[in-house]
Amino acid sequence: MDVTDAAVLDAAELLEVFRRGELTPLQALQGVTERIARRNPEINAFATLNPGALDAARESTQRWQAGAARPLEGLPVTVKDLIDVAGLPTRRGSKTTDPAPVAQDAPLVAALRQAGAVIIGKTTTTEFGWKSPGDSPLHGITRNPWNVAHTPGGSSSGAAAAAASFFGPLHVGTDGGGSIRIPAAWSGVVGLKPTFGRVPQWPLGAFGPVAVAGPIGRSVRDVALLLSAMAGFNPADPFSLPEPRRDFCAGLEEGVKGLRIGILRRPGFDAPADEAAWAAVEEARAILAGQGAAIFEIAPELPDVSQLFAKLWGVALAKAVGEVAQDQRALMEPGLLAVAARFRDVSGLELLEAEAARVQAAHEMAALEVDAILCPCVPHAAPLADAQVPDAVAALVQNWAPWTVLFSLTRQPAVSLPMGVDAAGLPMAVQIAAPLYRDDVVLRVARAVERGLG
Repeated sequence: MDVTDAAVLDAAELLEVFRRGELTPLQALQGVTERIARRNPEINAFATLNPGALDAARESTQRWQAGAARPLEGLPVTVKDLIDVAGLPTRRGSKTTDPAPVAQDAPLVAALRQAGAVIIGKTTTTEFGWKSPGDSPLHGITRNPWNVAHTPGGSSSGAAAAAASFFGPLHVGTDGGGSIRIPAAWSGVVGLKPTFGRVPQWPLGAFGPVAVAGPIGRSVRDVALLLSAMAGFNPADPFSLPEPRRDFCAGLEEGVKGLRIGILRRPGFDAPADEAAWAAVEEARAILAGQGAAIFEIAPELPDVSQLFAKLWGVALAKAVGEVAQDQRALMEPGLLAVAARFRDVSGLELLEAEAARVQAAHEMAALEVDAILCPCVPHAAPLADAQVPDAVAALVQNWAPWTVLFSLTRQPAVSLPMGVDAAGLPMAVQIAAPLYRDDVVLRVARAVERGLG
């Protein structure tokens, strides 16, 4: 293993070279920060860097030397700027937020520190996580490392761009309607939306009833490793699953022989997907069939989840805007304000009807006799970073999240897995989902496809 460029090593490789004494966490941090200094000015993946990272890396180096290393000891990790990190501000991509550092870590950040992770900084997000193009009023445009004319996606724009730029191996994003999976797909990395409640969260953001925090990395193994450190019950989050911590790397290589995998072609409405998107699905299908999985078509009777999610999304944004002082709203993105105004007067009865439809969709998906589901993740490759969005609601259900919102509404685990590049050299991806709580299965199937790709 070549250790001359620590930034290109994944998390599992770094842990191995730390164990063998071929590299220290301090040297790994230096390699990553040197790459950030060279490349980040054109990528713009960071909201802020962590001045405490150097001290944390020194402490991790000492722990390895003392034989007291913890599961993520010395691994560089970034955290999306919707999540609190003590000593750093949480700006949420908005000029309206408090620039003062917060006092307390979010539960998942505390868990990362306890596992030995070195938090190197906070990554950019769209304003309050509202959209898929990766720009915000506060931090400007985050760009796709594969082609900087294109967006990396959002709202976990900086996390996905950082992963693809080798700005460390492990990255934490959030996903309310596709905000991990979409940028992972457009940036050519792995992004997991865990089961709702798997990773404890507090405070909750605008999309609390469906949003989750989850891992982004360059391999399925690294994503499983990071999930293992973040997941587990925490009383700060009343909806966190009452389960002890577990190792999601266990069973990762067991394969898919005998698993029942359904191909989903209609997620409750006529969702668009181009030829390259379906080609990625067919390639994943062939790999899994070749490894012994039983593949068949599924057609659940679902409500129109595009309109259902659009309503829940719009009302959440109306609430977020409503919490900003009137004299500060001129600082906010016009597209966000337009969506908030459009959904400001949705009634309580309409919201109850939408929630009932959400639960009905979850019921229909739970009734499927499948171990996993294959479908597109995004309808097409990454659009241009400065593309105009005249109608954000139409863009949401046609261009950004037509394939991801279903699994957000049903709270199922789903992963975006890179499947090479298209004719233009932009990343393609497939989405793999599993029944509720079976994050282990979704990772196992993703690993089987990844292994089949070589």
